Formats: sequence, structure tokens, C-alpha cells
Amino acid sequence: MIPESVLKLAEDIKAMRIRGAGRIARAVAKGLAEAATAYTGDSLEEFNEYIRRVAKLLRETRPTAVSLPNAISYILSRYKRDLEYIERVHEARESIITHATEFIKYSLEAVKKIGIIGSHMISSGETILTHCNSSTALEIIIRAFKDGKDIEVFATETRPKCQGYITAGILKRNNVPTVLIPDSAIKSIMKKIDKVIVGADAIAANGAVVNKVGTSLIALAANEASVDFIVAAETYKFSPVTVLGELVEIEERDPREVCSEKFFRYKKIKIRNPAFDITPPEYIDIIVTERGLIPPQAAILVLSEDYGWIIMDRMIKLTSALEE
Repeated sequence: MIPESVLKLAEDIKAMRIRGAGRIARAVAKGLAEAATAYTGDSLEEFNEYIRRVAKLLRETRPTAVSLPNAISYILSRYKRDLEYIERVHEARESIITHATEFIKYSLEAVKKIGIIGSHMISSGETILTHCNSSTALEIIIRAFKDGKDIEVFATETRPKCQGYITAGILKRNNVPTVLIPDSAIKSIMKKIDKVIVGADAIAANGAVVNKVGTSLIALAANEASVDFIVAAETYKFSPVTVLGELVEIEERDPREVCSEKFFRYKKIKIRNPAFDITPPEYIDIIVTERGLIPPQAAILVLSEDYGWIIMDRMIKLTSALEE
């Protein structure tokens, strides 16, 4: 039986009580570790089936955040290699816990590295615009401010869930001069902006960025105004399946997030609530990763280096399916 704490964690991710691609990835790693710790049986075969069920539960919570399946793949691929030497359940538990802990540590260190690298791109006197609530974008901005750079930040509300309120609160707690604006004000304030810095939920093989809905409109306005558009993302947010032409699924959320219950009396009005949109690579100036700065067109190189085994495995399965 899957532990209650893991079931609650899955529900918290699905309900956006845990949000942000990096935080989701770390939460999933924690969930796998908790599930492994809680297992009390003595059958290795049953343990493996149990872990597969836990992974499936966690993988299905949010379809767009590629960091989620990549975190699971990071842990389970290493566990699969360890199985060659594992004979007992306690060894299997230890393997899952070890690799989950490794991933969480790597994820947190990646955010810090991105902050250091990205902060060098900000100059004193600049005004920054950010959208939604990205830990990587915030790390860059706050580090630049703590390095003594005189900056001001505009943060969008990011409707309908208003994650921008969280961003504004974090910036103010760090004493960063901050202005909160409605999403619809982007065009009018872009002339005040020197750089746009956002996070990412997924990065495709062609360098396109999937992020909170509204990001593509900001990128369009930045491009028109010749304002640098910078994406801050850990390499585990790059999507290996897009190499083979698969698309990143755009999550549609409950329409009640968009408007009040009273509005639903208008039966003939359909309400849509896409949570993300896609920014094409030609609107992106640079992607800041824990390994350094890369142009969006180089995303395929990161994918080939880090996820070549996933891509090859998927190609083999596709080829086998076609031959049947």
C-alpha cells in the first residue's frame, strides 16, 4: 500500500500546493524515498512493482512539468543499474533513497549555480521583469541585488493563480525594490525594462520553452522592444521525448480558477484555462543553466549528452512497434 504521506504529496502537486518545476522535481524525489522507506515486505519482486506504482502515481500528477518524469528517470535508471548487484529488499530501499537524495542535492546546487552565472548578466541600474514564480529566476535577481547592483524588478500577477504575489513577497523580504503589475500591463511597461528573466517548466529539442501561460506574450513584447529575454532552467527540465517529435502536453486546469462560481450560470459560455504556453526559440536570447549559458538552438546538444539513453530506448520501442 502506498503511504498516506506519498498520496498527500501527489495530491499537493496536482492541486498546485507544491508548485514550480524544480520544487515539483524535488518533491517527487522525496516521495520515492518516503515510499521506499515505508516498504516493509521482504520480496524484491513485489518491491519493484510497488515502486513502479508509486512512480506512476507521481508521474501522472502534472503532465507539463518535464522535471517531474526526468527526476523519476534519474532515480529509477540508477536503481535499475544497481539491481545487478542487489539481492535483498533493504539494499533496494537504500538504493532508491540514495539516488533520490543525490537528485535533491543536485537540484538545489543547480539553482545556486544558475544564480551565480545569471547574476553576471545583470548590470547596476537595470530594471528586470519576471513572470510567475521561478526559483531560478529569483536566485539570479536576488544574487545580483546582494552583489550590490542597484536594480528594480517588475513582477506580473500571473493570473489566474497569481503566483506573482509569491514572487513579489520573496523579493520584498530580500529588500529588492519591486513593483507588482497586472499581466495586461506588459506592453505598456516594456519600455521601462532592460531584461526579462523567467524560468521554464520544459525546454524542447528545438529550444522552445514551455512556461506559465503569458510567457510567450511577454517574449513577443520583449522582442518587439529589443529587450533581452533570458530563460533560467536546470538541465533536467530539457525534454528528451521532443527529440523524436513528441509534443509537451499543455495542461488545462479547472475553469473555476479563471472566474467565480456565479459566472457558471451562463451555460453557453465555454471557459478554458491553459496553464502554460510555448515561447519559440527565436524570441529567446539565452538559456542560463547550471553548466553555463547556451543559446536555445543548443538544447539538442544537452539532450543528446544527458538523455541519449532515453532517446535510444524510445527509438528502439518505436521501431519494434512499427515492425509488429
